[in-house]
Amino acid sequence: MKTSIATVSISGEFEVKLAAIARAGFDGIEIFENDFLAFDRSPADVGKMVRDHGLEVTLFQPFRDFEGMPEPFRSRGFERAERKFDLMAELGTDLMLICSNTSAVSLGGIDRAAADFHELGERAARRGLRVGYEALAWGRHINDHRDAWEIVRRADHSNVGLILDSFHTLARKIDVNSIRSIPGDRIFIVQLADAPQIEMDLLYWSRHFRNMPGEGDLPVTDFMRAVAATGYRGYLSLEIFNDQFRGGSPTAISADGHRSLVYLMDQVKRAEPEIAMQVPEMPDRTEVLDIAFIEFAVSEDDSVELGNLLRVLGFQAVAQHRSKAVTLFRQGEVNLLLNRDDRGFANASYLVHGANAYAIALMVDDAAAALRRAIALGAELFDQPVTQGEVVVPAIRGVGGGLVYFLDRQGELGKIWEIDFDPLPRPPGEINKAGLTRLDHVAQTVRYDEMLTWLLFYTSQLRTRKTPMVDIIDPAGVVRSQVVESDNGALRITLNGAENRNTLAGHFIAETFGSGIQHLAFQTDDIFATAEALRRNGFRPLSISPNYYDDVEACFGLDPDLVDRLKMNNILYDRDEHGEYFQIYSPTYGEGFFFEIVERRGYQGYGAANAIFRIAALRRHLRPAGMPSMERPSIDVDGLE
Repeated sequence: MKTSIATVSISGEFEVKLAAIARAGFDGIEIFENDFLAFDRSPADVGKMVRDHGLEVTLFQPFRDFEGMPEPFRSRGFERAERKFDLMAELGTDLMLICSNTSAVSLGGIDRAAADFHELGERAARRGLRVGYEALAWGRHINDHRDAWEIVRRADHSNVGLILDSFHTLARKIDVNSIRSIPGDRIFIVQLADAPQIEMDLLYWSRHFRNMPGEGDLPVTDFMRAVAATGYRGYLSLEIFNDQFRGGSPTAISADGHRSLVYLMDQVKRAEPEIAMQVPEMPDRTEVLDIAFIEFAVSEDDSVELGNLLRVLGFQAVAQHRSKAVTLFRQGEVNLLLNRDDRGFANASYLVHGANAYAIALMVDDAAAALRRAIALGAELFDQPVTQGEVVVPAIRGVGGGLVYFLDRQGELGKIWEIDFDPLPRPPGEINKAGLTRLDHVAQTVRYDEMLTWLLFYTSQLRTRKTPMVDIIDPAGVVRSQVVESDNGALRITLNGAENRNTLAGHFIAETFGSGIQHLAFQTDDIFATAEALRRNGFRPLSISPNYYDDVEACFGLDPDLVDRLKMNNILYDRDEHGEYFQIYSPTYGEGFFFEIVERRGYQGYGAANAIFRIAALRRHLRPAGMPSMERPSIDVDGLE
C-alpha cells in the first residue's frame, strides 16, 4: 500500500509540510500548484527537497478548464499544458491532474473532450508523462466519474487515465459499484476524503468541510472496496480541504491522515478478503469488555481531599500498591486509583496539570493484540520501568498526553490486583456504599480542533462507533459533543470540544494546561435510593435551579409527586424513545472536574438537553478568579461544598 497526501491538506510553510508528511510515514505528496507558486525555490530544488525527505511527487495539480473549449481557448489550453509539462519534468513527477471543465464558455460533448485528451496524451507521451482526468462534482458538463471514464475510454491513449476522488462520487450519491467495471490499470491515482453529512452547495462543502476517511459520514470504505475490486494497486492519496486543518498542527494532521488510510485499507481487506492487497498486518479492532480502572495523579493533600470525596460517594479504600504510593478505591465494579507517588509519569502529570484523571484502563479480549493494532495505527507506545515481580501493563499515550492501558483476563494481567496490591483492613462499622455499580461513561474535554483526531484514535483501534455531533449550550458559548461507544455498552466516551476558554469546558482546558478527563459518570440501579444513601454520607449534590423542575413537569407530563422527589434530591431528568434518564451531579472539584451519577431505564443518550442547566449550576462552584488553587472550597467526609 503506497500512501500520499496533497500539500493543500495541511498547514504551514512548504518545508514544514514536507517534514510533517515524511514523519507521518507517507510515501509521496501531491503538489498543489498554489503551494508551489507561493514558494521561492526553483522546481528542481523543490523536487530535490521532496526526494531528500524520502518522498515522491505523485501528482501535480490542478490543471483547470481544458477539455471541450472553443478557439482560441482550446489552443491556449494546450500551450498552458506544455508549460506545465516543463514544470513537471523539473519537479520529477510524471502525472498531472486535469479536473473537469467549469468554464461558462466550454462546449461539452463526450467525443469532443475525448479528442482533446487523445491529443494531450500524444503530447504527454513524447515527454514520458501522463495526464489523469477527474470529474468534479460541480463540473459544468462532466460531474460523474462514469462520464469521465467514458471520455478516457474513447480517448484511447495509454498516457491518459482516470483519477477517482471519493468526495466527488459520494457527494453526488453515485453508485460506487459502477467503479468495479473500470480496469484498474486505467485508474492513475485514487484521492480520498470524507466529510460530515451536510446539505449545502457542493463546491462550498468540498472546499471547507472535507476530513480524513473515518472522520466523517460518507461511505468511503464502500468506495474503496469498489476501487480495490478493479485491481488498482497504485497510490492512495488524501486531498483534504478543511478550514480547521489549515490552522491546525501539520504534524498531528499528517499523523491522522496516515492513520486514516491504514485503518481504511484494513477495513477493506477484512470486507474483501479474496482481493490481494498490500496492507499492514494487524489484529482486528479490539472488543472492550469493561473499563478496568481510572487512575488519578494527586499530591498528598489532594489524595486526602479526593479520598474523602470518594468515601462520601460510597467508595472504600480496599488495597495499597506494594511499591508505590497508590491506593485502590472500589464500589461495585468501579475501580479508582489515587496515585500520589513522587516518581514516574503520574508525578510528571501532576506537576503539569495538577490533580487529574490521567489514565484509563480498558479490559479487552486480548491486551497484546490491542497494543499491536494501536502501534500499527501510529499510536505512541508508553513504557515505564516497574519493580521486579510487578505486572507490566501494555499502554499507549492518549488524550492530552495521558495514558490508555490494556488489560485482559489472561495470565498476570488478569491478576493485577492480587499481584501488585496488598488488601487494606476493612474499617470498623458498616461500609456506607451508595449503590454505584459501574462506570457509565467517561467525559473527555478537548480543544475543538482535536476532536476529529481523538474520534479517529478511538474508532480505528476499538470496536466502537461514533454518534452524531450535538451542540452543548454553555452560558458563555457552545461546546461540540460527540460520543464514541461500543455496541455492548462497556465503553462510552463523550468527547466535548471547547472553542473558547469562557465555557466551563474551555476553563478546564486552560486551567489544567490541556485536554483530559473532566468528569466520570457512575451507574446506579435506583437513583432515589442512591440519593438517600449519599445524603446519609454527607454528600451535597449540585444545586439545580427550582425553575428547571416546573419546566420538566410541563414538558414531560410527569406526576407532581415524582417531580417533587426529583427537586428534593437535585436530580435532572430526560426521556427518549427508549426510556428514562436520571442524573445527579457533584459540584466541581479543582478547576472544573466533577462526578455524575446516572440511572438508565432503557435510555440511550447522555442528557444533552440538561447540559445548560448543569453547566450553569457548576459554574457557580468554580474557584473564584484570583483565589489560589490550594484555597479552593474543601471537601471532607461531612459533605461537599
